Amino acid sequence: MLERIEKDDVLEIRFNRPPVNALSPEFVQALLAAITQAPADGARAIILSGQPGMFSAGLDVPALLGLDEAAMHEFWKHFFGLSGAIACSPVPVAAAITGHSPAGGAVLAMFCDYRVMAEGDFRIGLNEVQVGLALPPVIHAALVRQVGAREAERLAVPGLMIDPVEARRIGFIDAVAPVEGVVAHARAWCEQLVGLPRAAMQRTRDLARADIVDLFDRLDENDYRVMNQAWFGAETQATMRALVERLKKK
Repeated sequence: MLERIEKDDVLEIRFNRPPVNALSPEFVQALLAAITQAPADGARAIILSGQPGMFSAGLDVPALLGLDEAAMHEFWKHFFGLSGAIACSPVPVAAAITGHSPAGGAVLAMFCDYRVMAEGDFRIGLNEVQVGLALPPVIHAALVRQVGAREAERLAVPGLMIDPVEARRIGFIDAVAPVEGVVAHARAWCEQLVGLPRAAMQRTRDLARADIVDLFDRLDENDYRVMNQAWFGAETQATMRALVERLKKK
């Protein structure tokens, strides 16, 4: 499900779960382990990437609908553990958004230090509301941090999906590059940071990201319980099951 491409001090973790790199329980746990282990193995920066045309389509809804409440509770712990591992990583993390990145894909990218997205007819956004899910507070807070309160409201309430140009304009992403150059752009950004005086860069990065780290320090079991209640709510279940049926017909 994951490919590792190591070059000097930068590790690229490439998603490889066809067809859309959907976030199943197994995929989330594998990615969490890879990101957590990378600094211990010597990586001084990490790139998360997908295949041309697709970064990640977000949660694997068909797989998750088959879980009972206890298993889904564990999934939330792992998913937000993964988000926290990215946000609180001791080394910089860049997202090479190689194509579409809705919902959970956008969440993973948003918690990175830097985001470069492929130019073209691709979309990114937190469209959770469209599939019956309220945006969790930790994700909403990160979105506000990224784009400001007014833009966060404009994006989150209707679950807007936006193109790379719009995403760059409002600060949801940091750069746009040709699809074949997205990973190279992310690597150049990582190499720039790795080339800086290490202690000074790290202390300044820790200071700059203290607020996002605090979001995860405040997560607890009650947050997972609330998310689980929402997931198993009648409206959410009906909306997601209808979505799965529509996808089966395509």
